Amino acid sequence: CALTRTHVQQQNLRWKVKDSRGPKYEQKPLLEESSAWTENRLTSQVKDEVRKWIRLNQRNKKCSKRKRTQDEVRLEKLLPDQLVLLLESLLEEKTLQPRTLLCLEKTYCLREQDAEVQHRWCELIVKHKYSAAYRDVEQFLQDHQAMGVYLYGELMVNKDATQQQLARKSFAKIQEQMDIPTAKVVREMLF
Repeated sequence: CALTRTHVQQQNLRWKVKDSRGPKYEQKPLLEESSAWTENRLTSQVKDEVRKWIRLNQRNKKCSKRKRTQDEVRLEKLLPDQLVLLLESLLEEKTLQPRTLLCLEKTYCLREQDAEVQHRWCELIVKHKYSAAYRDVEQFLQDHQAMGVYLYGELMVNKDATQQQLARKSFAKIQEQMDIPTAKVVREMLF
């Protein structure tokens, strides 16, 4: 075969060896179809969404008396893994306004997402002391006991009486259902 590996790579072709008679090649998939491109595009989409949410939060902070709606910002639908990235990025923000958190929950129906997304949502609730959604934290602690151990710690470390009471109340409701080692760890955190 007169083609060299470099020539094949420059022509956007991929080597494919089928037998011992020599290399064969086939057309590479388009860049847009490759997994690296898709992952990069999905990550870029999350970064764009993070910027939108930060701008919305800044407007909510400045204009707290004026009602804002999500219609002012075009928000994209995100996959669960993208939501995890979005929420983790928003966890890095010092302050999120209650109106921003409400809009975030309504936009992505965070209560109805998978456990990974719900966990990040609960972390946001705890970090920003968003009491309107404490019921979501309580429900998460009940439904996802093993994943909830970290949240018990977060509820206690903030030294917020309401959050500590929430942790103790939630634990009291479900401690009998928990496996013994997990219950022991949580009990040591709470008392």
